[in-house]
Amino acid sequence: MDEQDSRHLPVASADQTSHDGDMPLRINRTSNGVQAKEALAETDLDDTQLYFNRELSHLQFNIRVLEQALDDSHPLLNRLMFLLIFSSNMDEFFEIRVAGLKHQVALGDETAAADGRLPKAVLAEISQVAHAQIDRQYQILNDILLPALEAQGLRFRRRDQWTDAQKDWGRAFFDNEIMPVISPIGLDPSHPFPRLVNKSLNFIVELEGKDAFGRAGGMAILPAPRSLPRLMALPKELCEEGFSEYVFLSSMIHAHAEELFPGMRVRGCYQFRLTRNADMSVDPEEVSDLASALRGELLARRYGSGVRLEVADNCPDDLTNFLLRQFELANDDLYRVKGPVNLTRMMSVLGDVDRPDLVYRPYTPSIPKALRAGSLFDAIAKNDILLHHPFQSFTPIEDLLREAARDPNVLAVKQTLYRTGSDSPIVSALVEAASQGKEVTVVIELRARFDEADNLQLASRLQEAGAIVVYGIMAYKTHAKMLHIVRREKGELCYYAHLGTGNYHSKTAKLYTDYSLLTANKALCADVHKVFQQLSGMGRARKIDTLLHAPFTLHERLVAMIDREAQIARKGKRGHIIIKCNSLTEPKLIKALYRASQAGVECDLIIRGMCCLKPGVPGVSDNIRVRSIIGRFLEHTRVFHFHHDGKPEIWCSSADFMSRNMFHRVETCFPLLDKKLATRVRKDLETYLVDNCQSWLLQSDGSYRLRDPGEGDAISAQETLLYAYATKG
Repeated sequence: MDEQDSRHLPVASADQTSHDGDMPLRINRTSNGVQAKEALAETDLDDTQLYFNRELSHLQFNIRVLEQALDDSHPLLNRLMFLLIFSSNMDEFFEIRVAGLKHQVALGDETAAADGRLPKAVLAEISQVAHAQIDRQYQILNDILLPALEAQGLRFRRRDQWTDAQKDWGRAFFDNEIMPVISPIGLDPSHPFPRLVNKSLNFIVELEGKDAFGRAGGMAILPAPRSLPRLMALPKELCEEGFSEYVFLSSMIHAHAEELFPGMRVRGCYQFRLTRNADMSVDPEEVSDLASALRGELLARRYGSGVRLEVADNCPDDLTNFLLRQFELANDDLYRVKGPVNLTRMMSVLGDVDRPDLVYRPYTPSIPKALRAGSLFDAIAKNDILLHHPFQSFTPIEDLLREAARDPNVLAVKQTLYRTGSDSPIVSALVEAASQGKEVTVVIELRARFDEADNLQLASRLQEAGAIVVYGIMAYKTHAKMLHIVRREKGELCYYAHLGTGNYHSKTAKLYTDYSLLTANKALCADVHKVFQQLSGMGRARKIDTLLHAPFTLHERLVAMIDREAQIARKGKRGHIIIKCNSLTEPKLIKALYRASQAGVECDLIIRGMCCLKPGVPGVSDNIRVRSIIGRFLEHTRVFHFHHDGKPEIWCSSADFMSRNMFHRVETCFPLLDKKLATRVRKDLETYLVDNCQSWLLQSDGSYRLRDPGEGDAISAQETLLYAYATKG
């Protein structure tokens, strides 16, 4: 499908206008429409009561993900997937956010958050919420999902459920696969407590008796071999008819623990897992080689300070207290779990099970007709082309690079890479281009969190092929998504560019929603070229005419555009802003939105994750509605719509409304200059605004309420866009 089919999209409501008055007007939505009210007395927008805590808001997003495990509109295995994603999200939350707060407390930093909370108070509230939700997660797993999976022929066998044949198989597996690689560590003065890798599966074992050297029993630590899978499929002949069955590595080790300590009695064997601080910091004033510094930091990350201890729920208090002392943690940092401590590793089941009836129905991303045949350069030269992933394919971006690599008329290719994957087709095309003698310059952000190792490897691969690799600006992460190609056509140099809201990652492009703009617009291409020159060279900031870019013009212009909308509303005209991004935490942008609301601007905010803005506060944010869309695809587009007195503007960006994006990263924000494309994106946004299936509405108390279609038609934005763009398989 070349253009979005508007027949399947909800129609936007008609413009609603206010009336002139003696005072600034505020537009309030009511059940009867929009009514004008006089603005209340001026409010102090620095009041801490007007802001939600960033970390607690982040935690709320993770809870909304967990809620998907209870939503039977998702297929059963995908409900399990959401529950496991919650585990992965919580791991990172503790590794980065909780670790950062603990570091603040350790330094005696009493800096209050925007909502006035001190770090200790935030940690206490996080602990309370996290304990409750993690308990709830295991309850959902044990009481709802596992029984439902078993009813569908997928069973996870506990040790006490093994048949004799399964026990024999387990013993053979233990003897042949586990015993040769496992290393039990007895604890005594000559065997101190070992350094355990971040998030690794371990067991604490309580022993009785004497060993071969006459040492009396005590405790031992069993690190589970990292080379072994955490979940294993039982051979088909050992499964009950009609079932696929799995056993956990932890069950195998539990069942045969005594064989690791011959002549001694195992009084207890309990799994545990330590989460460590995984944030990395590199001092720009002390680093001469960023790549070398990061290699050292990657090793250190595995052994950062402890932030959370997970243990089996039946682990005795004396053993848990012993572990807490070893890791210098408090009782609030202890999480007793009723099941495997490393749930994320259950993700392997999703790829192992062939049950199309238990997963989302497949679909085929569409490719616009203009890109299906002939040269991509010819197609882009005729018109700007906008792709909406994952509903439309990411393949044209890869194909464009491959064509550039093989086209003798292409002279130079420049690209940014943030997250791209270890086996990226994008990188392969860049390697080919460099091998063909093109001038290839790649700006790789080595500090993309948890992708540092992959990016170091990609940098080496590109350098070996002859590409110029730079690591951006030391004090600013390069988060912009840009591609620039120089091509000789009829004796003249022509320029092509790609700008996106998401990463050059072919796998996540099938899971995340993002926009890609392919353009030969001279002004846009010239600006992209200037940004690349800033990144690879040195000198004062160059004048960028069409793009907005951080850390220079983006924040200032966004505030100005919000204020412009407020000025229009104060004149009695309609003001309307739609912001769609991942997070909204930057104070000055929040204050600008508050001012716009007070002036009468309708502000519709589609914020997937953290939101520090408080909607529905009388006299401040009456006209602001915040929703979060959680569904099959991870919402990742950053799009900003300004009504602008009937001359609407649509901007797409790599940046969220966060301080780090505005002031500490290199970001781009590009306008959609083609009116057809801008109208198409506005309709996409309107589709999200009428979603009543996967839309969570933020309340003024910080809670989220799932919108209910009631007796009306159920509208899922993601399903609507999937139907409009893609072909279902």
